[in-house]
Amino acid sequence: MLLRRLLLAALLLLSSLAFADEAAVKRAVEARLGGIRVDSVARTPYLGLYEVVIGEDIIYTDERVTYLINGAIIEASTRRNLTEERQQKLQTIKFSDLPLELAIKRVRGNGKRVVAVFSDPFCPYCRRLDQSLAQMDGVTIYTFLYPILRQNESPQMATRIWCAPDRAKAYYDFMLENKQPPAAGNCSAPVERWIALGQKLGVRATPVSFVTSGQRIVGARFPELQKLMDENVK
Repeated sequence: MLLRRLLLAALLLLSSLAFADEAAVKRAVEARLGGIRVDSVARTPYLGLYEVVIGEDIIYTDERVTYLINGAIIEASTRRNLTEERQQKLQTIKFSDLPLELAIKRVRGNGKRVVAVFSDPFCPYCRRLDQSLAQMDGVTIYTFLYPILRQNESPQMATRIWCAPDRAKAYYDFMLENKQPPAAGNCSAPVERWIALGQKLGVRATPVSFVTSGQRIVGARFPELQKLMDENVK
C-alpha cells in the first residue's frame, strides 16, 4: 500500500514537472518572438524537442529555447511526415457542425462514403479533385463554394452556380466540362457565409476536404482522401 502511494506521488511529481517545463518553454518562446501568442507547447518523443503550436503552424524548440526550428519532421524509416500528421490532428473539426444546407450535394450509389469539399470554381486543383471523385461510386459529396481565387469572377461564378435550377448539375457541368451556368438574375448566394465558414475552419486555399471523422486533406490528394473516406464508412 505504501509502495503504491509512493509510486503515485512520484508520477504526480513527474507530471507536474513536465507541465512546468512546458509552461516555461511557452513563456520563453513568446518572449523570443516578441510577445506572439503561443497556443500550446508539448514535449515530443523525439530528440528532446518541444512542439510549439502558433495558430495553424507548428515549430519546434529545445528546452532552453536556444533554437527555433521551422520545418517538417519526417521519420526516416517510414518517411512519415510527423509534423503534417500532427497538424491534421490539431485541425480536426466536428463534421456534424458543418452547415450542410450551404453545400451542393451530390450522391452516387449508396452514398456511404462522405466528404465535404471547399472549392473555388476557377481552381484547377479543384477540377482535378472533382474529376477523381467523379470516378467513385457509393459516395456523398458536399461541395461548399469558396470563391477566393479571383476577386470578382469567383463570387460571380459561384453565385451563378448556386442560383441555377439544378445546382449540382451546374457545378459539375462547369468543373468537368466547362459548360457555363445560366445568369443569376436577381438571385443572390450566401457568399459571405461561405467565406466566414472557411475562415473559421482555417481554409486558406482550395481544395480542402473533410471526412466524417473531421480530418482534413489539403489539395487534390485523392489517394489519401479516398483512403480516409474508406476508413470512415459506417
